[in-house]
Formats: sequence, C-alpha cells, structure tokens
Amino acid sequence: MVMHSVWLRRLNIRLPFHFCELMRTFDANSKSSEYSVPLLELQQKLTTTHDHVTPLRIIRKQAKLSREKELELGLARARASIRRATAASRRNRSAMSLNATDFVPSGRVYRNPSAFYQSYMEMERRFKVHMYTEGEPPIAHDGPCKDIYSVEGRFIHEMEQGAVAKRFRTKDPQRAHVHFMPFSVTWMVRYLYTPLSNDIAPLRRFVSDYVRLVSTKYPFWNRTHGADHFMLACHDWGPHASKGNPFLYNTSIRVLCNANTSEGFNPQKDVSLPEIHLYGGNVSPKLLTPPPENASRPYLAFFAGGIHGPIRPILLNHWKNRDNVLRVYEYLSKDLDYDSFMLQSKFCLCPSGHEVASPRIVEAIYAECVPVILSQNYVLPFSDVLKWEEFSIQVDVLDIPRLKNVLRAVPEEKYRRLKEGLRVVRRHFMLNQPPKRFDVFHMILHSVWLRRLDVEDVGVTGGSGGDEFGVKELEDFVDTRPSY
Repeated sequence: MVMHSVWLRRLNIRLPFHFCELMRTFDANSKSSEYSVPLLELQQKLTTTHDHVTPLRIIRKQAKLSREKELELGLARARASIRRATAASRRNRSAMSLNATDFVPSGRVYRNPSAFYQSYMEMERRFKVHMYTEGEPPIAHDGPCKDIYSVEGRFIHEMEQGAVAKRFRTKDPQRAHVHFMPFSVTWMVRYLYTPLSNDIAPLRRFVSDYVRLVSTKYPFWNRTHGADHFMLACHDWGPHASKGNPFLYNTSIRVLCNANTSEGFNPQKDVSLPEIHLYGGNVSPKLLTPPPENASRPYLAFFAGGIHGPIRPILLNHWKNRDNVLRVYEYLSKDLDYDSFMLQSKFCLCPSGHEVASPRIVEAIYAECVPVILSQNYVLPFSDVLKWEEFSIQVDVLDIPRLKNVLRAVPEEKYRRLKEGLRVVRRHFMLNQPPKRFDVFHMILHSVWLRRLDVEDVGVTGGSGGDEFGVKELEDFVDTRPSY
C-alpha cells in the first residue's frame, strides 16, 4: 500500500488531474458515485505518451434525489440555518423595524429572536402546504368568519382562496411538507350535532370517515401515521372531534383554541390557536386604535362576561359590582361600552369559561391592556416563540379573593415594561385581510412549520421521530418553559 501511494503521486506529475482526489471519490463498485471515469478511457489515457497527453474528461454523475429526500434535505438545511442563528442569538435586545415591510423581531418578549427570525425566513422560503380537496362545503372547505370561532373559518378561507396563501400552498402533494385537512368542527356542531343531546359521536364519525378517505386514496397519511398532517379547530369540541381517529389525536398536529393539557393537548406536537371574536366579521375599530402611551387609564382592572365554567363564578362571587377601580360585571348595561372599559383599564381580566381559551386575551392585546390570565392547564398561543410573562400576568385561581392587592403590587416599572411588550407582540395577533408578514395567519403557519421540523425523515425512513428540533431548539436559551 505504501508503494501504491507513491505510485499515485508519481502519476500526478505532468498529468492534468489528481488521482488522489479521483480515488477518494471514485467507487468502482457503486453505480451512484458522485464521480465516475469509464475504465477504458482511463486505461487509454494512462498509456498515452506524455508528449501527447490530452485532458481527461471527468464525467460528473449527480444522483437524482427522490422528492421525499429533496424535502428532507431542504428541512435539514433549514434546521442547520436556525441552529447557526441560535448560536449567534445574543445580539440586539429591542424590537425594531428596518422599514415599513421588513420587521426584525428582537427583545425580551421573544425566547430567542434570532432563531425565530431565521426560522420564519426559512418558512417563507421553503414551507409548502397541501390541502386535501376531499369533502363538501359547508363542513369541509368552509368555516365561521363572524363569531367567536372566526379564526377557524378565516384560516380555511385564506388557504382556499387567499392570494398570500398561494405562497405556501401547493397542489402537488409530493412537494408538500404538511397536509391540511380543511374540515370545520364549528360547522360539524351546527349541522351534525343534535342540540342538547350531548352526543358528539357524529363529529367523531365525520373525522373518522375523512381520515379513512384520504388515507385510502393517497399514500401520505400511512407513511407517517398522520405525523405530517394537521387539522385546525377553534370550537371547544375540537379535541373531542379529533378522537375520531387515534392517530389524528395522538400523532398528527392539532391546531386548537382549546389547548388544555388536562384534555390531551400536547405542546410538543399540537399548536395553541388564539381565539379571536370578530363581531360582524371585523375587529372593533376602537381596539384598532388604542390610546397614546401616556393616556389616562383610571380603572385598575375590568371584566364583563357570563357565569360559566369553574373560574368565572369565583371571580364574580368576590368582585361583581363591589369595587370602583376593579370593575367586574356579569353583563354590561346598554349605556356602558365594553371596548371603552378595556381602553381605560390598566389590566384586563381573562378568566377561562367552559374551556381554557378566551377571546379577551387577544382583545386585551389589541387594547394594550395587560392581560391577566386566570386559567388552569392552558398552553398560551405561540409560546414556543413568545415569553408571555413579558406582556401578561398570570394569577392563580386561589388568589382571586386578593386580586386587587395582587395587581396593585405590580411595580410601575414592570407595568410599563409589560405595556411595551404588548406593543411589540400586537402585530402577531392581528387578523389582517389580506394577511401581512408576522401576523396571526403567518404565526399559525410558523407554529405548524416548527412541528414539521420536529418530524425527521418523513417518507424516507417511513416514520417520525427525529431530534425534536423545532420547538425545543427555540427554547434552549430560556431556563424554564412557561407555566401557563
């Protein structure tokens, strides 16, 4: 072997190519070598006299990747890019806009702003969503757009018809990173559920039939048991409907307003969806123009809403109509305005109702009124990226009797910092039409994108698992996960 090595170097003298490199890349027994030289041509060139040497033409054979491997290669590059950004994450600490269209997230409200920004850019560059065409309206390809569950319908409609969604949607399922099942649980409740029956079996049957249809018609569900599929539901019964298929419940990405960990919500694979109540299909104009930063907010806190669920009765029992600065109502009289109270309050109370989510959280963010989270087992929206403790307060249900003292004990400096955080995150909860970069539509997609990054080698190894990159990687630079 020593003599052979010397021989190779001797061959490199006066010849216009390097055999050492050639040997490292040439495998005579492999049909998929990156470089290959026909043996006959090689022998002819080696026997030619040095005075008549002609350059040896090296034929480059690039192995063609399957579409599945192309997708995985792109995702691997995205993971590497985000890791590089994570390693260089300690840069600017305040949010800034380079210009009207180029927002760069930074500051304390983000877990890792550099990693988030790089991940978002990779999503815009690569992410493709295939939406199944199966199913008939109104239960599929439609949804509510003018009530408390509006985000469900608005997302489905945007993916169906929106100009912005065309950037992410692909009609070629072979090129998709995820597959969207566009059924509406809210419309299932309206059209399949018998009122007051407490029988949600028809919802589960519809979901079961839908999964059976797409899994028998296409190969994509079966190759991952649904790990690269997602559903989206804002109705309280979204988690229950997803039980129609055990893999959908346990393996698929479920985008849910009812993000209750005590009811099976898994933040490592599921996505918490913000609940946005659109009265008549639009956000209240008052909430779109919050008062100036130095405007007076005479009320310490505000809440108005019905008594339902386990937490609201406690709140109203202790504070309903009992304090002039902590204003708590069951229902407002016609001469009182809900939005005005939010805009004039320092804190907005956001207790859970029947389920953990509340549209008051997003309304409070719009009004730049610091949300006070009164909930249990609730995973707050976009908490992979956002540090909710930097723009909201969580109060234990047991502390409701002393709520006034708890809020008054918040230092003024901390309150100002929380309000600054609200102004930064506000854009991430705006439901724009058409959608804008970094708004709620894009944040929902980014949350799904992160979960897809956690599923490695889809269609290549035939399963899911991987290194749990997306969600955990963005949490590496915080000590603990939020306790919401």
